[in-house]
Amino acid sequence: MKRLRSFGFISVILLLSALVAFSFMNTNMAFSSSVDSNIEKEDLPVVGSYEKLKELLAQTQTVPIYDDFATREMAVPIAPTMQKTNEAGAMPSKDSIDYSGTNVQVEGVDEADLIKTDGKYIYQVNRGKVIVVEAFPVSNMNIVNTLDFQDEGFTPQELYLDENFLVVIGSTYKQIPFFPSENKTPDIYPPRYSCSTVRAIIYDICRKTDIKKLREVELEGNYVASRKINSSLYLVVNKGINCSMLEDGIENPTPSYRDTAVKDDFENIKYDKIRYFPKCLKPNYLIAAGLNLDEMDKEVNVYTLLGAGENIYSSPENLYVSLADNRCVEPEPQPVMPSSGIKKHIASDYSIYTQIYKFTLNRGQISFNSNGEVPGNLLNQFSLDEHEGYFRIATTTGFIWRSYDNISKNNVYILDKDLKIIGSLEGIAPGEKIYSVRFMGDKGYMVTFKTVDPLFVIDLKDPCNPTILGALKIPGYSDYIHPYDENHIIGFGKDTIEIEQKDMYGNTFGTTAFYLGMKIALFDVSDVHNPIEKFTIKIGDRGTDSELLRNHKALLFSKEKQLMAFPVTVMETQNKQKSGNSFPEYGKFAFQGAYVYNIDLVKGIVLKGRITHLSEEDYLKAGNYWYSSNKNVERILYIDDVLYTLSNSMIKANRMSDLTQLNVIQIPE
Repeated sequence: MKRLRSFGFISVILLLSALVAFSFMNTNMAFSSSVDSNIEKEDLPVVGSYEKLKELLAQTQTVPIYDDFATREMAVPIAPTMQKTNEAGAMPSKDSIDYSGTNVQVEGVDEADLIKTDGKYIYQVNRGKVIVVEAFPVSNMNIVNTLDFQDEGFTPQELYLDENFLVVIGSTYKQIPFFPSENKTPDIYPPRYSCSTVRAIIYDICRKTDIKKLREVELEGNYVASRKINSSLYLVVNKGINCSMLEDGIENPTPSYRDTAVKDDFENIKYDKIRYFPKCLKPNYLIAAGLNLDEMDKEVNVYTLLGAGENIYSSPENLYVSLADNRCVEPEPQPVMPSSGIKKHIASDYSIYTQIYKFTLNRGQISFNSNGEVPGNLLNQFSLDEHEGYFRIATTTGFIWRSYDNISKNNVYILDKDLKIIGSLEGIAPGEKIYSVRFMGDKGYMVTFKTVDPLFVIDLKDPCNPTILGALKIPGYSDYIHPYDENHIIGFGKDTIEIEQKDMYGNTFGTTAFYLGMKIALFDVSDVHNPIEKFTIKIGDRGTDSELLRNHKALLFSKEKQLMAFPVTVMETQNKQKSGNSFPEYGKFAFQGAYVYNIDLVKGIVLKGRITHLSEEDYLKAGNYWYSSNKNVERILYIDDVLYTLSNSMIKANRMSDLTQLNVIQIPE
């Protein structure tokens, strides 16, 4: 009996040992698999040498370009609204004062803008300078400092702000001789080659009257976009390659950068640090750089690809860079026609694909993760989204002016963590193109347009099987969709009118849509199968415009305060055209400034008032038209119960409750 018990005990021990060994083996296998996977993702081929670079560029068969792919960002977790700086992971508030921040796409991922505030001071990019204004309390509003870059040849474009640091991002140029030094240059006019750079300047702002420069990071190329996550800053830059200048030995073969945390001089990126995608070659460098503001002595992390970027999307963990890839698609060989004995000729066609690069982000460090592609072209950054490990993307294929075989169609694709397509919804609204997209959790909203505005509600809960739940067709279109809450969205766009097209005999053969004034609509999507336009307002007539239609950062929105405001230029006509066959006329200039609204689900969208920086004399001088002016309101923000409107010429402070003017300061040139 004792032997049996002893044998049983030993068996249990052996069994447990086997299980532990098996578990350890599986763990090692899993670890090995994970490591192998990471190695595989990082194992993109390297350029390696100048000879290999020339070989790769020869394969691009692209007309040489100087500088390069322009930024296409315009302007999603549910209802991010206006992010306070501390909500965007940039600055914890020291007191209970409420203030607005930049309207961002993803909560926790800050985006650079012309204006930033910490609830007491306002920082503004203003005519080549950065103005620091003590804005609160409003009775003490005054300019306390000005950062002037005139002597540096630097043009500031955007800002980031946190409790300790101000980051100014802008552009500058470095000059190099147009001819190699060994060649004789012309005696009369020795031309020089100008290379653009992107510079991020980091300042210590603990003392507002004595702001100190801490560090500069400068990348050769053109600015695409940036993001800031907590203390980590990420920059994306394109650097075009001029193949003819490269062949003549004039242009540096590889891009350069400098980081004053290490040294002041530019350093060229080595060939073995540049990677490429064999199936997607471009005569351009894509440079992604990251740094952590909490580690000022640590060198910037630079990742370089032989490629390019147009739009970026960032979650707190990953950065996605997209690029349109035009391809010539050769037709299938055609059989010989029996009657004539010759082959039927079909011309080549062009298709657009979107390449996607995915990078992993970790406290300022950037590492390549994976890449993928989908058919079609993107509208802007809101066509991209990450949710619960999946990547969603909306595209338009074909052309709106084509018919039958290559007519425009709109699509949604869902990709896994390795950017492989696992679900798709294709062929939405043939003959139209996407005007706006917004992903919100398990749903997506898409607006397409040609003559009317269909709003599609898309179910994304099953990543492998996205489906359309409902649609609403109304006049007009939305350029930007903003979440109000999980059951309501706001569309900002243009009103339209359909005009009949007639031939010389008066016969109608079609209709064409023409835009009118600006249109804002609050949609109720609680019944996903039957979305409705709950409230709508219209501003001005044909010619009315707002930066909000191109840039989401121009919107001030707070659901809690029932507040919505944005800059707008209003054009008005005396005869309001509702329908007919005549071409709608442009309006005459009537207003430039901020429109301020109360918004809720009971009363809808109600105009609270308007704020302008133009004087009566300015309106009299304007006549029928209005052009850009330093008095144009560009942004609106609030601190506590005060609403601030900002132009290059002045900052006005108005009481939020009734828009009574409280203070104003003039900004000198």
